[in-house]
Amino acid sequence: MELVLEPDTYTPGIDEQGNYIDNMPSYQQLQKGIYCVCGCRVNKLFTNSSKLSAHMKTKAHQKWLHQLNLNKANFFIESENLKKTVRNQRILIAQLEKDNKNKSMTIDYLTQQLVMNSTATSAVKQDIH
Repeated sequence: MELVLEPDTYTPGIDEQGNYIDNMPSYQQLQKGIYCVCGCRVNKLFTNSSKLSAHMKTKAHQKWLHQLNLNKANFFIESENLKKTVRNQRILIAQLEKDNKNKSMTIDYLTQQLVMNSTATSAVKQDIH
């Protein structure tokens, strides 16, 4: 059986001023391919640096990078909201797991009671005959 590697998603780098800039990924990332999510309609999977570099120079990719820089504050707010959502979901999952465990224990207990009552009823019926 061979290990299947999924392509990575291209993420721009950040310069000293906190702006998004194009950053060539490592050779290892390019070996398995890298997707660019800029929204350009051309083939978004790149497997070599020359094709990715040419893509990075397109108007569509540059416009996407510019939009990222314009929306930095929105990304921060969205990130904080997502952190809050994840925290709330973890609490909810923990509560659901606790409820599930309690219900499972109740089912086990009631099943034992049912088996004991069924066995006792069978024994009483055998004594009568």
